[in-house]
Amino acid sequence: MQPMAASHYCVRLGFEPLAYKGLETGSREVVGYAVKQNKRAVERGAIAIREPFSESDEHGTVRKAIIQTYGDTIHTLIDRSQYKGDFLPGFRKPLLLDSLLPKLPVPELLSIDHVVANVPDPEMMPTIEWYEKTLSFHRIWSVDELQLNHELSAFRSVMVANYDENIKLPINEPAPGKRKSLIQEYIDFYDGSGVQHIAMLTTNIIDTISRLRERGQHFLQVPDSYYDNLRERLKKSPVRIEEDLSQLQKLKILVDFDDKGYLLQIFTDMMQDRPTLFLEVIQRHNHQGFGAGNVKTLLDSIVLEQEKRGNL
Repeated sequence: MQPMAASHYCVRLGFEPLAYKGLETGSREVVGYAVKQNKRAVERGAIAIREPFSESDEHGTVRKAIIQTYGDTIHTLIDRSQYKGDFLPGFRKPLLLDSLLPKLPVPELLSIDHVVANVPDPEMMPTIEWYEKTLSFHRIWSVDELQLNHELSAFRSVMVANYDENIKLPINEPAPGKRKSLIQEYIDFYDGSGVQHIAMLTTNIIDTISRLRERGQHFLQVPDSYYDNLRERLKKSPVRIEEDLSQLQKLKILVDFDDKGYLLQIFTDMMQDRPTLFLEVIQRHNHQGFGAGNVKTLLDSIVLEQEKRGNL
């Protein structure tokens, strides 16, 4: 990661410098069964970008294998069972630490909840079948353009996951609409399939988003009418939201729920100069969905942003 990009993620999102690899360290240039999994994936049709290989330093050895997936995206299978270092061989402690970072509020971002891909129409189903065939993933959630629609924008989505369901990958494709959808805009500017957004899990989204906003991170705007409507819908639901709704409204955090639980989520503005990658922060309360109930509100905000960019 380039220094300026690394600095942005540390300052705005509360990430911490972990390790560095470069000229100063002598460089000029997922599990304990990575090698076996790579062989199985290749036998089932995956394209091997790099066959299993090892990297070592004084902390041990890491085994890797790299396979091709949608677009120019790759998956790296990693076996760290014989490695005791902080990150990967060849990396060292950061040479310089920004003196600003210790003065900023620290957000709670625990892990990656899911990673969302965008693919052109009609590549969603072949991509899903690739994950099922080559990596033994299975489908656990899907919605179509009847649910994920807006007057001007629509798309479809299916989520696949590994056996333990701790790797979750929703895959989107654009559907016909009156104007260009967010998914099609991404595909046009990225020039094909790729990762649309990465969702990070927290257990205290109010505190986390408060701290991220203090650090200067910007998020999609949500109209107050959304929360008026939310309060009315919650009156008819058996679910009780533990968090203060006025705080959720102030921070523009979205709520999706069913009869068993709810989730809280919020999306950043675009993280790049092109309208491609953005991030999500999510908190779950006995709800394993992905915010389908918020699509109308999200698309309202997104369409406004697309209009500003002249991309509808």
